[in-house]
Amino acid sequence: MADYPHIHYLKRLQDATRKYWDKPALNDVGGESYTFGQMAVTVEKLHCFFDAAGIRKGDHIAISAANGSHWGMAYVSVITAETVVVPILNDFLPDNVAFLTAHSDSVGLFTNAEKWSKMDAGDIPGLRFVIDVDDWTLLYAADEVVRKAYENRDAVFAERHPDGYRARDVVFPETPPDDLAMINYTSGSTGNPKGVMLTNRNFTATVDYCQYKMPVGDAMVSMLPMAHMYGLMIEFVYPVCNGTSIYWLGKAPTPAALMKAFSEVHPYLLISVPLVMEKIFKGKIKPTLDKPAVKFLSKVPGLNQIVFKKVREGLLTAFGGNVREFIFGGAPFNPEVEKWLKRIKFPYCVGYGMTEANPLLAYEYARLYKMGSCGRPVDCTTVRIDSEDPQNVVGEIQAKGDNICIGYYKNEEATKNAFTPDGYLRTGDLGIMDSDGFIFIKGRSKFMILSANGQNIYPEEVEAVLNNQPYVAESVVVDREGKLVALVYLDPKAMEKAGLGEGDVAGVLEDIRVAANHKLPVYSKIVKVENRTEPFEKTPKMSIKRFLYR
Repeated sequence: MADYPHIHYLKRLQDATRKYWDKPALNDVGGESYTFGQMAVTVEKLHCFFDAAGIRKGDHIAISAANGSHWGMAYVSVITAETVVVPILNDFLPDNVAFLTAHSDSVGLFTNAEKWSKMDAGDIPGLRFVIDVDDWTLLYAADEVVRKAYENRDAVFAERHPDGYRARDVVFPETPPDDLAMINYTSGSTGNPKGVMLTNRNFTATVDYCQYKMPVGDAMVSMLPMAHMYGLMIEFVYPVCNGTSIYWLGKAPTPAALMKAFSEVHPYLLISVPLVMEKIFKGKIKPTLDKPAVKFLSKVPGLNQIVFKKVREGLLTAFGGNVREFIFGGAPFNPEVEKWLKRIKFPYCVGYGMTEANPLLAYEYARLYKMGSCGRPVDCTTVRIDSEDPQNVVGEIQAKGDNICIGYYKNEEATKNAFTPDGYLRTGDLGIMDSDGFIFIKGRSKFMILSANGQNIYPEEVEAVLNNQPYVAESVVVDREGKLVALVYLDPKAMEKAGLGEGDVAGVLEDIRVAANHKLPVYSKIVKVENRTEPFEKTPKMSIKRFLYR
């Protein structure tokens, strides 16, 4: 377990705000920018409103808006008012947002005018206010008390701080560790939603771990959705608690816009999913490595290190030149891509986590990371493999610790099913743990395919082989009446470059099947490869929505 002092995460945020008062804190790339001091003033004015409107400690307040500096200030205002934040994915439809706001018993909602125009306050019992995150206008007030409280927030702020609001005036409460801090919904389902309940202890444990175990730097580019724990914690909460400037990209940017942002911000750390690096590898790195001269030099001891250094430095420069570590998560890495990243000594690692773990379960420094793994258990968590031989026999990954959630909001059945009798979280993931403590994920238990002879087949491992074949951009393996069928999306640019058209697709698919089967064991050979003309649908974390494909 952790051997460093535990410091409440809101105490860290308070201290960072005081220390870096005039430093940019929350920034929109190409747009608005706010210092820690300006953030603190906005947060204090919102607190003045909460108090006058009768918002009490423990009340729930939802946020459903686009990533950005205003989102960040809304979030900080909620967590530092001793209220419970309910981040809802901005991509959810208004009906879903209204349903989850109601299900979470939220009394307030930060959103935007367009989304609110498609909702009805009558569908959200107990709702007291709705604020437009874009321009801070009041979109809805349950009564005149709320309306006046919002209109008078500046006047109340001035009364509270007649001599001005300065760094030393910032006081964020060290909320009780076991009090609820957040309800985070893992989907927008209107059936039986799972709102993960996370406490202040969970947040403090994760921020503590990140502060001591992950790189710390001056600026962070945020690309992932803030309503998901991976992006929220690693791209925002932990770094801002250390005084890091956060730069949000907003809507999904083009590759050119991304590279421009990296060159301007010079981030110290980048968080992404393997799919992004795999695309960069296939499009930028592999063509270089496949050149005859480079192929020859890469096999010559001494000279190969010069070649690999140039490739590595070129990549790092493209990402702003200041990145100390790349952390990937959410899906397994393509083994061929990972092999090359190791060879060129690219500073990367693959982590592992889930919303219920706020979100980290495993990580390891890039310099110590073991290829193919997802790191070692974070030291605020005990991780075990439910297997008679955890090093060799696959079992469910289970976890218990200070960062693990307390269950699901108003869903006793889901909460009961999520934990073992001795209190370990059932992750639903399957894996092994080697003698050095590295976890190797073999797949999701719900996706595992049982062959006719009783052999466990993990589709992710078959897909890794498929994705190494020429022209395959991505794939999903499904079970049809006991036979494995591969659905693949062919890379249109690679096909065009090779002079291949629609008439060649059938032959390409068969070549893929034959080549993949040469590398697969008998029990997991593919009987058919089907072509998809569009990329697979993905979650906001860029994981393929497997449940859509059969």
